Amino acid sequence: MTSFKDFAEVCKRVESISGSLEMTSIVAEFFRKVDDDELGMATHFIMGRIFPIWSEEESGIGQSLLYSAISKISSLPVKRIEELVRDTGDPGHAAEKAIASRKTHMTFFSESELTISEVYSRLQTIARLSGKGSQTAKIKNLQYLFSSAIPIEIVYIARLAIEEMRIGVGEGIVRNAIAEAFNVPADLIERGILLTNDFGLVAYTAKKEGVQGLEKLGVILGRPIKVMLAQVASSIQEAIGEMKNVAVEWKFDGARVQIHKRGNHITIYSRKLENVTSSLPDIVRSIRLNILTENVILDGEVVALGNDDRPMAFQELLKRFRRKYEISSTAARIPLILDLFDIMFLNGENLLDKPLTVRRKKLEEICDKNILAKQTITDDPGVIEKAYNDALAAGHEGVMLKNPDSLYSPGKRGKNWLKLKPIMETLDLVVTGGEWGEGRRANLIGSYLLACRDIEMDRFLSIGRVATGITDAQLEELTDIFKDLVISENGIHVDFEPKIVFEVAFEEIQKSQNYDSGYALRFPRLVNVRSDKSVEDADSIERVEQVYIGQRGR
Repeated sequence: MTSFKDFAEVCKRVESISGSLEMTSIVAEFFRKVDDDELGMATHFIMGRIFPIWSEEESGIGQSLLYSAISKISSLPVKRIEELVRDTGDPGHAAEKAIASRKTHMTFFSESELTISEVYSRLQTIARLSGKGSQTAKIKNLQYLFSSAIPIEIVYIARLAIEEMRIGVGEGIVRNAIAEAFNVPADLIERGILLTNDFGLVAYTAKKEGVQGLEKLGVILGRPIKVMLAQVASSIQEAIGEMKNVAVEWKFDGARVQIHKRGNHITIYSRKLENVTSSLPDIVRSIRLNILTENVILDGEVVALGNDDRPMAFQELLKRFRRKYEISSTAARIPLILDLFDIMFLNGENLLDKPLTVRRKKLEEICDKNILAKQTITDDPGVIEKAYNDALAAGHEGVMLKNPDSLYSPGKRGKNWLKLKPIMETLDLVVTGGEWGEGRRANLIGSYLLACRDIEMDRFLSIGRVATGITDAQLEELTDIFKDLVISENGIHVDFEPKIVFEVAFEEIQKSQNYDSGYALRFPRLVNVRSDKSVEDADSIERVEQVYIGQRGR
């Protein structure tokens, strides 16, 4: 077994350096040493996750529960724990300080060294607790971990419990570290991750079976695949120039879903690959009625329709995805329809490497046409323009222009899929900070600091602030959301955990030394809070540079 102390020491080393290559080597060295049975756990732990992203299990530990556990073990009031978190800006160091200050060091069970397996087992136990008395039981399990830990372990147990590791290790570094640790090509690691969405499984396969094992990894029914992405098209002519023939589909004003059907068992995943099946019973019924096959993975969009048969506001749609109670009444108030446009797996056959035309034919064979997105293949600009205008007239966003020969590339954004919309350019950006308002908005967070992703260095680069396009009602709702994500405050300035993505429109991107990215947004405006997207889906600095270069023919 591998001690949790070894894991904590690696985290501390990585946290103190900024170079991605050095980080990768340290993590790779650690992966080589980890016990086989704990490699999967360690792989997720180092990214601040307890379970694989596809797992339905959640930590079940919020900040308040963590603070209560620290309070119990340290004999300090919760209010003092909160003060320590504000002072240190970190729940891990706050936990370390609080527990170090206690008068007596109680050991509830054994004084033996904590292992990665033991920490995982306790966190899994906590995740599975529910019902009456579960909060008390969760706190006791956390107390056990803290009482069995040395100071360096306390820091990373606290962070891991709320899945905020804060050491700068993201998917790119872990992918490269697995490749370096077990001497396998990084592109094979990436392929395995895209197909299985399980870094732990890929790491274990790389270690035990090498290249041959990685090549055998494929789509697994019941584990969501990262969806294929699109770039913005500047014009219909650009798309025809790139593709010759173009497969034209409406770009629905809805939310992306991925459907896994195994017999009568149906699971629906959001764009963020979260299991949202229980919130969408009407879509489950539609799938049972309209999908005429046993085992399949489908890609599509759900749209909320109002009484006028036009799409409802995106925020109304997201209420369906967030709903955990009173689902039937909400479904009646916000009815959904399903539009399917792709298929990735059918009765044991992986279709990712088949052309769109082949996939579309198979989709038509197993899918009733009333839930099938209409598609036209043409090289006629007039036909495309008519489809575009029809989509806009129906209240949707525009059209998707797809290469009929394109393969399905999970998680990739390229020129094989283009989106054509009439609104000004938008970026999906991560909110990393904000400022309290003034006057009647003094109790509301009035503006938000935005950042793009630096994928190579696994960090966020600021690019501007947004305060326009937000109503007072939205400000109240956003303030409630972000209050739970505050890391630190300094006067009116607030730093947030990077967990929320805003879709922001702007007039143009300008060069600027005021922000880390070297760019700034001119006249930014909030379009949507993209609750359906994770921070990994946010736009990168490379995307920002592409938009900047593309402006006015630069």
